[in-house]
Amino acid sequence: MSEIDGLTERLARNVARRSSRRSLLSLIGTAITGAAVIPVLPVSRAAAAPAGGRDGPAPQTSGNPQDPGDQTQCDYWRYCAIDGFLCSCCGGSPNTCPPGTEMSPITWIGTCQNPADGRAYIISYNDCCGKSSCGRCKCNRNDGDRPMVRPQSNNDINWCLGTTSSIYHCSTAVILGTALQDR
Repeated sequence: MSEIDGLTERLARNVARRSSRRSLLSLIGTAITGAAVIPVLPVSRAAAAPAGGRDGPAPQTSGNPQDPGDQTQCDYWRYCAIDGFLCSCCGGSPNTCPPGTEMSPITWIGTCQNPADGRAYIISYNDCCGKSSCGRCKCNRNDGDRPMVRPQSNNDINWCLGTTSSIYHCSTAVILGTALQDR
């Protein structure tokens, strides 16, 4: 053990003879500055580009004339009260969560009008939980949003509390049925 101690002492004294505190501080400062410059360096950002190219994700329709619109756009009729990332841009659909996530049983609801038939539909907005936020196709539409005194109609709550993981990933818009018409 004394041989290791002696070797360590000789190496430490050797370094101390050839360097000073100022050179150590200079080396640390250079390393910090270099680390701060790394995010500015030019790198390929192809992985960050949306699936459909520069304009956003590829258009996605249901193919049903009674369900018109692009499901990857915020102006899709079902998204009238959505707040979050669209699951249709994150590997899922307006009805289903992407693989590796779990649909929250706790939801907020909205009533949206379908432009194809003019009828109002009750939409359940379920969050998909279990992975970090998708980060694509962020929509914040507050048609019919209510104050926090009516939490079932408010879209500003983390609804992942009913799942095994409370990490939010994206939101779905599931049709529950038609709304009753006033007479």
